[in-house]
Amino acid sequence: MTRTSRFLGLLLIGAGTCLLAGPAAVRVFGSEPSTGQEQMPSRREFDLTATNYRFSPDHLEVKQDELIKLTVRSTDVAYSVTIDEYRVSKRVPAGGEVTFEFRADRSGEFPFYSNLTSDSRHKTMKGSLVVRPR
Repeated sequence: MTRTSRFLGLLLIGAGTCLLAGPAAVRVFGSEPSTGQEQMPSRREFDLTATNYRFSPDHLEVKQDELIKLTVRSTDVAYSVTIDEYRVSKRVPAGGEVTFEFRADRSGEFPFYSNLTSDSRHKTMKGSLVVRPR
């Protein structure tokens, strides 16, 4: 038997042992197998309308760690929705919509606004995202 074939044989035996060990091998290293009982984070969906240089609704409230799905629709011109603290900035085309998701992982009150500069009225578009602590 050559040195290489002996090495391959030992490698295969070691791999088979790991496969046979299964969950027991996991417990040896301190992690328990998944029970499938972990809590899935809740998901909140909001429809936000941008029209006449206003957001409606202009106040959103969620719990910390919720997954937020936000659909923003424009009824007239192009807008954007920006939430600096969550590094979100999405452009909404004129008469169109955009949908995006993010996790509200920090509690507090965070402003959202349109950051477009094509018209000075974009500066008046403001809203607030309130994230309540767990």
